[in-house]
Amino acid sequence: MPQLRKDPIVGRWVVVNVENPLHPQDFHLPPFKWKGEKNCPFCYGNEHMTPPEIQVIASSERGPNTSGWRVRVVPNKYPALRIEGGLNKRGLGIYDMSNGIGAHEVIIETPHHFKGLGELEVGEIKDVLRMYCLRSLDLRKDRRFKYILIFKNVGAQAGASLEHPHSQLIALPMVPKNVKEEIKGAKRYFEFRERCVFCDMIAYEIESQERIIYESDMFLAFCPLSSRFSFEVWIIPKEHKDDFATMSELELENLASSLKEVIRKLKKVLGEHPYNYIIHTSPVNTDSYFSYHWHIEIMPKLTRVAGFEWGSGFYIVFTPPELAAQYLKDV
Repeated sequence: MPQLRKDPIVGRWVVVNVENPLHPQDFHLPPFKWKGEKNCPFCYGNEHMTPPEIQVIASSERGPNTSGWRVRVVPNKYPALRIEGGLNKRGLGIYDMSNGIGAHEVIIETPHHFKGLGELEVGEIKDVLRMYCLRSLDLRKDRRFKYILIFKNVGAQAGASLEHPHSQLIALPMVPKNVKEEIKGAKRYFEFRERCVFCDMIAYEIESQERIIYESDMFLAFCPLSSRFSFEVWIIPKEHKDDFATMSELELENLASSLKEVIRKLKKVLGEHPYNYIIHTSPVNTDSYFSYHWHIEIMPKLTRVAGFEWGSGFYIVFTPPELAAQYLKDV
């Protein structure tokens, strides 16, 4: 019989197929091939094909918008939101509206077109993570912004329009609904038990050892008991911290190693596959959220979200997280 499992943070239910679980070879993913793009705007020598850069990490002196960078940030050529202007919140009958104010940036993670995160050196991944922090700290100076969302799409099925390794950052004038639900759930749990729900999850996972796939000095990577997707993995700091952007150099190094190991394991088990990852962190320029705990959610795109999921808010998980963790742990 399938199991129903409830997420302890937001109260979401998932249906877990424990009777006839799917194994990695059962997902029949379409071939995922690095094609290479003749005029890739993110490769060395093509810096003129992007909007002028905002910030770079480079090993030597270089002219603006030239080669020689290690990580490069540019405005998105087709931004979801624009930084110029005023918010102008207003009502239209029962509806709330405002101008599309925000920031939309692209973090080009490496000049190497064919090197995904799993193939980069730990120091190179650390540079990417450092840039995430630098951009978040810079953008929060704009008091209009309340949330900095950092995410990565890999593969067309996960929403990537270019294959060159890159992430995106969108600064929003309000806190997104998904994050707000997590914050509310964490606050409720803290008020009831005077403990962080994420810290309790970490303690339970370390005690049970069923779903852990990697553990470093500072971070834990595991498949959540109430995962929404097969082979979903969370990476979370073992020490309670609410703000991703305030990591120390040691934490950056530790996270870079953990992220590389998790991406490498997923690729080893699932092959080249589409996936998303999202950094969930505290809002900015608003109340502090000491009960929140930042984390990275990595979600392979192995199946499609369809009518049942959209209609019910439930998710069907075809590979129990315990089995997924065993595959990933054994690599």
